[in-house]
Amino acid sequence: LPARENGRQNGRLPEREVIRAAILTISDSAFGGRREDGSGPALAERVREHGWEVVLTAVLPDEPEMIAQKLAEIADGRQAELILTTGGTGIAARDNTPEAARRVFEREVAGFGELMRAKGREHTPLAALSRSLAGTRGRTLIVCLPGSPRGAVEAFDAIAALAPHAVALLGGETAHGRTP
Repeated sequence: LPARENGRQNGRLPEREVIRAAILTISDSAFGGRREDGSGPALAERVREHGWEVVLTAVLPDEPEMIAQKLAEIADGRQAELILTTGGTGIAARDNTPEAARRVFEREVAGFGELMRAKGREHTPLAALSRSLAGTRGRTLIVCLPGSPRGAVEAFDAIAALAPHAVALLGGETAHGRTP
């Protein structure tokens, strides 16, 4: 981030001691035991590389009600400042994650989806088919990532530098002081 004339921003994003992250894999086949979940563990490894704590992992089927319920439960219970989902963001008939997430979002963060797709297109033209998105609920940032291990990690990498700032803002930390 560029420095502001008033000196409040020094070009670095604010640091948090530890971001607590929940990771939800959305996959009918992984939930049913027909496929091993590769995306959730790959994402958890990358999150830990950032020094953040993975406080919860779960595998859910591509059922919008179950996805929305779990997202709301984690956010409303303040179990994590960051929820990452992997899977269900494509255009196949059972890809329901964006619709489920929008049910629980209070505000959408459109720039995250745009950034993830832009970075993804550097690796594959298929990234344009992704419906990855992000939003907020209470003090929790929710980011919906692609379902392949590589796609999930690359999309996470695209937004990882911004996540601490977003989490800090949601937690009430602003350049104008902490808000209740």
